[in-house]
Amino acid sequence: MKKIKVCVFGLGYIGLPTSLLLADNGFKVFGVDTNEKIVHSLKNKKTHIKEPQINKLLTKNIDNNQFIPQINPISADIFLIAVPTPFFKDKDSQINNIPFPNIEYVEKAAEMISKVCEPNSLIIIESTSPVGTSEKIFNLIIKKTKLDRTNLKLAYCPERVLPGNIINELINNNRVIGGINKESSIAAKKFYKVFCKGEIRITDSKTAELVKLTENSYRDINIAFANEISIICNEENINTRELIDIANAHPRVNILKPGCGVGGHCIAVDPYFIAAKFPEISLLIQSARKVNQNKTFWCKEIIKKEYSKIKSTSNKKPVIGILGLSYKPNVGDLRESPALKIFNSLKEEGFKTIACEPNNELNEENFIYNLKNVLTDSDLLVRLVDHDIFNSINFEKYNFIDFCYLKK
Repeated sequence: MKKIKVCVFGLGYIGLPTSLLLADNGFKVFGVDTNEKIVHSLKNKKTHIKEPQINKLLTKNIDNNQFIPQINPISADIFLIAVPTPFFKDKDSQINNIPFPNIEYVEKAAEMISKVCEPNSLIIIESTSPVGTSEKIFNLIIKKTKLDRTNLKLAYCPERVLPGNIINELINNNRVIGGINKESSIAAKKFYKVFCKGEIRITDSKTAELVKLTENSYRDINIAFANEISIICNEENINTRELIDIANAHPRVNILKPGCGVGGHCIAVDPYFIAAKFPEISLLIQSARKVNQNKTFWCKEIIKKEYSKIKSTSNKKPVIGILGLSYKPNVGDLRESPALKIFNSLKEEGFKTIACEPNNELNEENFIYNLKNVLTDSDLLVRLVDHDIFNSINFEKYNFIDFCYLKK
């Protein structure tokens, strides 16, 4: 029986785990990434992505030649696009000061695919994309290859995973597939059923694209409410945790736990994909983004005020110790992290600031200290991320600010 070849574009937080899971399920997987350092590292069975099972799966599937990392694509039965979709950073590419998504990497992957794909190939886009991207990419490949529209299948299937548990969530989470046509949806569903135990729902490509953006915009709005309430509680000298606990006793209320903002490559980013296309309509979505961004700035200002109090009584420049730099508890992912933004901003303003991020081994800027040193050397201790390792600290011994709202 012919072994099905899959070519995966992008070997980051989604592309690599997906590649290894596919390889482990019998597919011959060629992982393509334009970053030569990443490809070289993976060939040597090393990755910067800290995820349960990743190292074991990488070693196994490199050794048995099921997973082959490389720079250039090859002809395959299935092509899967899992590249980043960042924002245009220049002001000219913004509408009403809303950053506009950049699908350049998706387009480049499509152009690479058009050079090697054959009739009846299946192309799947997993990259978070603006509504209409699947149709745009389908037309681009048709134009480049001159294939008949009935001889090419394309579907959109967004990921729904949390860092720290990616492999298990790829296997067990429900998925939505939006094909450019019915045949594409059926082919993509058959492919995902090989390794996905969750429910797979079929729709059209535009609906699937908007589903992904809707899910994360919804979460951003809910977090924004909690963050806004926490600022109001501070103004009224009301304990935020106690207030939320009491409010959540209502049978139809479920307020989330506030924090120092919103990070990660999904919730902090995806709402802009809607807002940029519908700036006059998406007022609630835009407001939530502003609230969550403002919460990060607000936290920094609270830290600075407490710093000034300590400085005025001690006649020295206090050291600020930051606990947590990642965007969520118990992972080392720094992407769009509000905690990291607070830390960097304080340092840029000249404050002596040290930090402990126990889940991230990358220390390129030499700013990550071990927990013992941060506790010993800090005059003001600030918990920005609720890592489990911090729960054993007796915070009553320190000048302490808690932006995780763990105490009533």
